[in-house]
Amino acid sequence: MAKSKLTEKQFWLQRLSKTSLRAVHILGVTGAGGGILLGVPQDKWIYYWCMAMASGSLMMIWEIVRDWRWLIQLKGVLTLVKLGLLGLFIPLAQYKPELLITVLLLSVMVSHGPAGLRHFSIIHGRRIDGRKEVKG
Repeated sequence: MAKSKLTEKQFWLQRLSKTSLRAVHILGVTGAGGGILLGVPQDKWIYYWCMAMASGSLMMIWEIVRDWRWLIQLKGVLTLVKLGLLGLFIPLAQYKPELLITVLLLSVMVSHGPAGLRHFSIIHGRRIDGRKEVKG
């Protein structure tokens, strides 16, 4: 059964929610990233780190609930790769700046790359489009 079209109120609520969540994520990434790249003590930027991780997790859940195909599209796969790289912060702590820069560059590829790249399915070997999404 197809979902009904969003009302204008639902559209704006989703759009503003997603935009707000993305803004919180960018603030968290900026605060934590600045601390990491400038060698600031962790206690000065850890709240930004938590903000980035929590908002990033919520955005990921949002995408998976909206359309599970996100997990096999390059945008989802690269997001999981970024999480793996962030997980290396513990065993490879001396390489945090390099790991962070790699994660940021992958983020730009995912966010600003052409749709053919972002929607490329690693399972199907071609672009697959999911449900229409509410931008934010």
